[in-house]
Amino acid sequence: MKGLSFIRQLFSHRHLHISLLRQQTIPMVVDQDGRIERVYDIYSRLLKDRIVCVMTSLLFLQGESAKSTINMYIMCPGGSVTAGLGIYDTMQYISAPVATWCIGQVIGLNLNIWQPNWVANFFIDFLKGQASDILIRAEEIGRLKTRLNNIYAVHTGQNIEIIEEALDRDRYMSPEEAKQFGIIDQIETSAFDL
Repeated sequence: MKGLSFIRQLFSHRHLHISLLRQQTIPMVVDQDGRIERVYDIYSRLLKDRIVCVMTSLLFLQGESAKSTINMYIMCPGGSVTAGLGIYDTMQYISAPVATWCIGQVIGLNLNIWQPNWVANFFIDFLKGQASDILIRAEEIGRLKTRLNNIYAVHTGQNIEIIEEALDRDRYMSPEEAKQFGIIDQIETSAFDL
């Protein structure tokens, strides 16, 4: 009997330990503003500083409901291709439908490495290192460009040659042109259009 009670006790401790591991804990941070001290979960604190973890939010909403539509509002003047691909990959990974609503100007993943606000930094970083390092970076840019072209071809229904030509240089489109090209599904001008 003693052996059986020991096994039950061991199992109950193990079960308790496993349940503690399964608890999802979100880090908490303390924000001090003069004499006031507030405790936030890390995501609320980041949101206070206008920082949103898009991929984390998509994964969380997928966990909440894999069938409910996630509405993602975007205003993007351009930026990191790899960060954009991370969001795209997350959207493809989850099964919940994602509706993207573009507000204002949205510059897509067009591998636009010639943006004037960071062209100098790009060349300084790009030209650092040995010739073999520069070649490796150039090959990576080529792989990214090929991947983006293929993604656009799949989602727009355009053939790869048209996509390559469209993404070869900066190209700005009106909402009507973007719809005709297959980049967007519909144009909404007010909430009553929905």
